[in-house]
Amino acid sequence: MPDFTLTTLDITVVLLYGAVIFGIGLYFSRRTDDGEDYFLAGRSLTWGLIGISLVASNLSSSSMIGMASAAYGGIGLSVYNYEWMAALVLVVFVLFFLPFYLSSGIYTMPEFLEKRFDGRSRTYFSVISIFLSVIVDTAAALYAGALVVQLLYPDVPLWISMTILALIAGAYTIAGGLKAVVYTDAIQGTLLLVGAAAVSFMAWQKSGGWEAVKAVTPDEKLSLIQPLSSPDMPWLGLITGVFLLGFYFWTTNQFMVQRVLGAKNLDHGRWGALFGGLLKLPILFLMVMPGTFGRVLYPEGAVANPDQIFPTLLFDLLPGGFRALVLTAMVAAIMSSVDSTLNAASTLITMDFIKKYRPNTSPQALARTGRIVTGVCMVVAIVWSPIIVNAGTLWDYIQSTLAYVAPPAIALFVLGVFWKRANADGALAGLVAGHLASVVFLVLSVQEVLVFNFLYLAPILLLISMTVMAVVSLQTAPPPLEKTEGLMWTPAFFRAETEDLKGVPFWKNYRVQSAVLVALTAVIVGMFW
Repeated sequence: MPDFTLTTLDITVVLLYGAVIFGIGLYFSRRTDDGEDYFLAGRSLTWGLIGISLVASNLSSSSMIGMASAAYGGIGLSVYNYEWMAALVLVVFVLFFLPFYLSSGIYTMPEFLEKRFDGRSRTYFSVISIFLSVIVDTAAALYAGALVVQLLYPDVPLWISMTILALIAGAYTIAGGLKAVVYTDAIQGTLLLVGAAAVSFMAWQKSGGWEAVKAVTPDEKLSLIQPLSSPDMPWLGLITGVFLLGFYFWTTNQFMVQRVLGAKNLDHGRWGALFGGLLKLPILFLMVMPGTFGRVLYPEGAVANPDQIFPTLLFDLLPGGFRALVLTAMVAAIMSSVDSTLNAASTLITMDFIKKYRPNTSPQALARTGRIVTGVCMVVAIVWSPIIVNAGTLWDYIQSTLAYVAPPAIALFVLGVFWKRANADGALAGLVAGHLASVVFLVLSVQEVLVFNFLYLAPILLLISMTVMAVVSLQTAPPPLEKTEGLMWTPAFFRAETEDLKGVPFWKNYRVQSAVLVALTAVIVGMFW
């Protein structure tokens, strides 16, 4: 096992990095005077910033630690299914949903539900979104960071490490809002990918290459597509559950969609989302493979906690100077997730509750309120994050929680965008019925009466919510025109857009870009079928 000792160079680089990131937050704090600046970066974000920020925020909550952990001691390469599926989900997002999000001028995803249905759905989904942002996303990121700190200083309790990380990320997020989050994510995302590439390359060299991996790894752990009998990720669950969880995360989750809502126009929003999808594809080689190589370097049992395999590789393989860069990337990974989730939770609370019920609040007061709310959410995440220690692996905690909570919300967005007859009463009934069913399935699972793989549970809950929503909608009055006009995808919209795209160079045509992204995804999946 490596020596988890920080050199002076390691400490110096990390401190310098922290100073730079905090400085960026202070810089943008002078340029976020109103709500639109603070929560949506003045709707000025370009595609490059959007794409790298999407990836940095997503990967930092689980991937550098969680994916390598799953590859080392869990389901193997098939954990990458979440990544390539994200690329396909983002294609669906830009084709069918994003145009209506941006044209409606919303700040939050629950706000879209109010425009399409009514205020009841908005309030309900906002509460759910705040819960997931703080209890799942922020707390999971803090736990991942605390694991790294624990390797360096094993005598420091996890909760102290989590508190320090939350205070650092919360400080510059409170100061600068979304613009600070996105610009720091651009730095952090670059460090993240470079650092992961360094660890993966060194692990591949020291392990002896692919043949050495195959010698100690069962064939099923080196395949993306698992048989139906697989307890972890059967191919049917891949088609249903993985896609649905990805759909929630990338198309309805405030945590991720917020930076796309801040795009300067629809083109930049689409290009940015597709760029984020493109950056997801090499994750197999950068963040999953290190855990696979670790099976050669550290035989089963050599690493007590699978979540520690990536930090172990970092300290064991890289020299002090370069290790400082990658260590900084790991800190960046934690920060980029914490800052994004805190900002998302703050936006939801401020815009969906304070702004809604006190509409005359000035833009400046909204920004000040957002800073206060960010601090409160930070404290809640600190208090909750130690609970994850008893929740199994980090990856299991995130995905299983989403499987119980997300499907009813997915039903509203899907039927709301594609079915004109869906109305407000149906939407509320679908949400309530779906979450009541979630509670029933959770109780049955805890009592071991009826245990579902969470990848099968998600589509079952979705079907229940959509069925109830459809039945209630058909039994009540149809929605008024203002609840559907300009908020739904139709064949007429597609035809009109086709005409608009005729004069656009092919490299700027988002449909061409989408087709290329799908083709590249198919190539990578085919390589490890």
